[in-house]
Amino acid sequence: MTLLVDTSVWSLALRRDVEVEEPEVQALKEALAGADIVVTTGLVLQELLQGFAGAKASEQIVERFSALALIQPDREDHVAAAGVRNTCRRSGVQIGTVDALIAQLCIRHDLVLLSTDQDFVHAAKHCRLKVWSAKATKPRK
Repeated sequence: MTLLVDTSVWSLALRRDVEVEEPEVQALKEALAGADIVVTTGLVLQELLQGFAGAKASEQIVERFSALALIQPDREDHVAAAGVRNTCRRSGVQIGTVDALIAQLCIRHDLVLLSTDQDFVHAAKHCRLKVWSAKATKPRK
């Protein structure tokens, strides 16, 4: 399985002040150990860098992320992401612009999204987004 890991999981995994027990963080650790393929996108990297203070932390994040394949949205992804957001909104689910683009990248590249953000779970009910689930230990559709 190929995972795109959302900022919510990376933020928890990179914390040094407490040991994190969330199943999504454990799934990330297992994936990075070779159980799955992990990819990222510039949006996630940017959000992480905006959330961590200090040059040293930023350098470490950039260095760690350089080992991951980077997928980039193109014009069609932006158009399709607007469609994802509109479809969700018509169904009563609010999803932000960045989250809609992340969802679209997962749909286009057939990736499973690893996230603690429940907005993605709700959005997945209205589009082809696959979200990792600890309960099923496989992606939800």
